[in-house]
Amino acid sequence: MKKNILIIITLLVILSIFFVMKNTNKNNTITEKIKSVNLSTDYEIEQALKDIDDLKVNTVNVPIVIEIPDLNSNNMKINNYSKEKAIRLIKTLKSKDINVILEAYPWIANGSKYETDYNPENKEKFFKDWKNILNILIEDIANKYGVDIMIIASNFSKLEIYEDNWCDIVNFVRERFRGEVTYKTTWWYTASWDKKSNEDYYKKLNNKVFSKVDFISIAAYFELSDKKENTVKELVKALNSTTIYNRNQNVVEEIHKFYEKYNKQIYFAELGFPRKDNAATHPWNSEVSNVENTKEQARCFEAYKIVFEDKNYIKGFSVFAVGKKGKDKYFYPSKESIKVISRWNY
Repeated sequence: MKKNILIIITLLVILSIFFVMKNTNKNNTITEKIKSVNLSTDYEIEQALKDIDDLKVNTVNVPIVIEIPDLNSNNMKINNYSKEKAIRLIKTLKSKDINVILEAYPWIANGSKYETDYNPENKEKFFKDWKNILNILIEDIANKYGVDIMIIASNFSKLEIYEDNWCDIVNFVRERFRGEVTYKTTWWYTASWDKKSNEDYYKKLNNKVFSKVDFISIAAYFELSDKKENTVKELVKALNSTTIYNRNQNVVEEIHKFYEKYNKQIYFAELGFPRKDNAATHPWNSEVSNVENTKEQARCFEAYKIVFEDKNYIKGFSVFAVGKKGKDKYFYPSKESIKVISRWNY
């Protein structure tokens, strides 16, 4: 009898170990190239699902709003409505076999301030609190509903220099989350006549955090041309030598250097242009012009498609931003852009 009890106990221990291993190993790895959309924070589920079909994407970047009062605040909290809406949408996406990227999205001063300018007073407290935010999202959403990828930070330009802290966060998330982990850095510029811009680029390139992630994410708002309108041919050329301010920046080569250094694929985690004149001048600026230009937006997407579609080191891209239409949604793709994006073969 004692021998039988001992055998049963041993089997239970083995099963429990197997269960733990099964639930801590990564099992959500996307092997196909990513063709994604970023949802605006105020997305509507019905519109988001329509956009997904129209653009023929296989992945959706779902944001969770993290409320931050101002650019120097250490106070942050998860918006519960955003969290609950994300869960409803993720359930639907997974039922349709669509991949999900989860992003803790910094919503500063009710969305009026850029996260690139965020600079909290107490850095130690920020990293502790941000880690706690990510842990909640892992436990309540990511593992529970089969999220495939987590973006652990988005465009925190003024905090990117804290390499050890970000490496620690990557390790923290990797220990708990069963999918892939990435870190989103923002675009940059270099110029032959600007020594500092070149130094800043190499600081970014050599940041240790990129050695820790599964793939490298870039918000690709590169400034290409100062012209109101460009031909697709001009934009393709500009990606290899930008004309704005005579910088002659080789965007393609600089992106490829990240792949060369880390042997990790590059993902355009935000690829967007306003539907306006000068869309290639300041792609990050929704108010770059007062003149609507739906075709120039499409030409920008077409240029990226031509340059990057067949490059093996590119993991994919995500269109910024869909899920809600409105007069103020200048990044929402035009009908001409939708045609280009839907034909992008990923």
